[in-house]
Amino acid sequence: MSRLHATKDFWLGALRIDGPAFAAAVAEAPPETPVLSCPGWTVADLTVHLGGLYYWVHSVAGAGDTAQPASRDDTVDLPAGVTPLQLWQHQYDQLMTLFDALDPEAPAWNWAPQPKKAGFWARRMAHETAVHRWDAQLAIAAGDPIEAKLAADGVSEVLDTWLPSGRRRNRGQWQGVVHLTATDAAQDWYLRMRGEGVALLDTATVFGHDDHHARVQVTGSASDLLLALWGRVSFDTLGVAGDRSLLEGLRVG
Repeated sequence: MSRLHATKDFWLGALRIDGPAFAAAVAEAPPETPVLSCPGWTVADLTVHLGGLYYWVHSVAGAGDTAQPASRDDTVDLPAGVTPLQLWQHQYDQLMTLFDALDPEAPAWNWAPQPKKAGFWARRMAHETAVHRWDAQLAIAAGDPIEAKLAADGVSEVLDTWLPSGRRRNRGQWQGVVHLTATDAAQDWYLRMRGEGVALLDTATVFGHDDHHARVQVTGSASDLLLALWGRVSFDTLGVAGDRSLLEGLRVG
């Protein structure tokens, strides 16, 4: 199993691609266009949401300490005469300026059971932007796949960050090993589910050459795996063998 070890430059490179692609899709769609992958949202809602999230992350990632914020305030007002896309662009530019100068090892709070370092937020915003870029493109009948290496790191983020933080979409008691394979990224993940708990397994050290005893196996492109974990596409669009009920315990967002 080969696992990508991404860096600040990798995540910022992804942001420099998916950010402008998001903006291009928003510019093409009327603001009231429904975002089918985010029920109840319009393109304007999606754009303001992402801009507001950038605003909040800027304040957290650049704070220089690990103290938890008193509240999450990602609400930004849309000034008269300013479009949602203009607001988004301003917040995107501000965040990229911060990330360019920020040491990923600098102290910064995050909500996950991980080191409290600024690099967390560059990774998080790269994946948030990539998925919402896909949302925005879907609204104009496009929806290009997420780049394979980025999507593979996004799958890892769901498994090593979101699920261990208890941020599942559905609560439940699941038991067994899930095996995910990204066919275009040469990566496999094994996740042991125990009730509400999860453990991402390093098969090279945990299993050796023994049978992995996976109760369900899912195979597809890294992009489709990530979009399925985020509830954007059905697991039925991937190759699934075994107990499908376990897959509901993997969805986040």
